[in-house]
Amino acid sequence: MKKFDLEKVKAQKTMGKMKQEGLPGQFGGAADAALDRRAQRKVDQAQGLVSFPVKLRQDVIHQIRERAVQQDKSTNDIIGQLLEQALKG
Repeated sequence: MKKFDLEKVKAQKTMGKMKQEGLPGQFGGAADAALDRRAQRKVDQAQGLVSFPVKLRQDVIHQIRERAVQQDKSTNDIIGQLLEQALKG
């Protein structure tokens, strides 16, 4: 083998080792958070929930959050109740 080929093989080995080692500690928390989101998405799908992002005015969001605190529920529950009431009536 030529010297160039030897260096190329050495570089490939180094790159392979770097890929197998995983992420450094500073990125480890973000990787765990992604797994948590993925698990949460599966739980939501099992419950029949679908992600539905909406843009609302700040004052409306503030009222929803206040109501959630008063009723000791999540904002998702409050928004779901409000939408169901609006669609029924």
